[in-house]
Amino acid sequence: MQGDKAVEPFRYHLLPGYIFASPEPALVSTVVGACVAVCLWDRRLKIGAMNHFLHPKLARRNEPTPRYGNVSLPAMIRLMVRQGCRREDMEAQIFGGGRRSMHDVSDVGKRNVKMARKILKKNGIQIVSEDVGGIKGRRVLFHTFTSEAIVMKTDKIRRGDWAPYRYRLPQT
Repeated sequence: MQGDKAVEPFRYHLLPGYIFASPEPALVSTVVGACVAVCLWDRRLKIGAMNHFLHPKLARRNEPTPRYGNVSLPAMIRLMVRQGCRREDMEAQIFGGGRRSMHDVSDVGKRNVKMARKILKKNGIQIVSEDVGGIKGRRVLFHTFTSEAIVMKTDKIRRGDWAPYRYRLPQT
């Protein structure tokens, strides 16, 4: 509630390799497997942001995109600071970092989580919640005004989960 009026957020679906930050209340959703989504929230200003990165560390210096955690998370923190947020007022939630199956020897999910934790610690941002690891995919819903997050786990991530507005089935 803002004053006596209910805050009605707009909805946004965040695709892999992107960052969402807005001073306006929003309900941001994304779907992660081995990828990681970090939700930042400023307790004082009630402003939130979310990123979704695929790899922990930039492979080539000439490719700085939000697909990499060491690019995406510092960029998201800077976006929050530009909106008047202070690092000491921010808190974080981390989601994802799973494996494709019990037999998946790739540790990219684990490395993604480790990178997120490292950058948040370096910036003095407290992690207040996380749901990471395992073999299930996660659909994350984050309310940027309240910092409420909902995580729905699934055994299979379907094509429409990645971009639900693009792949809707025709009405019959």
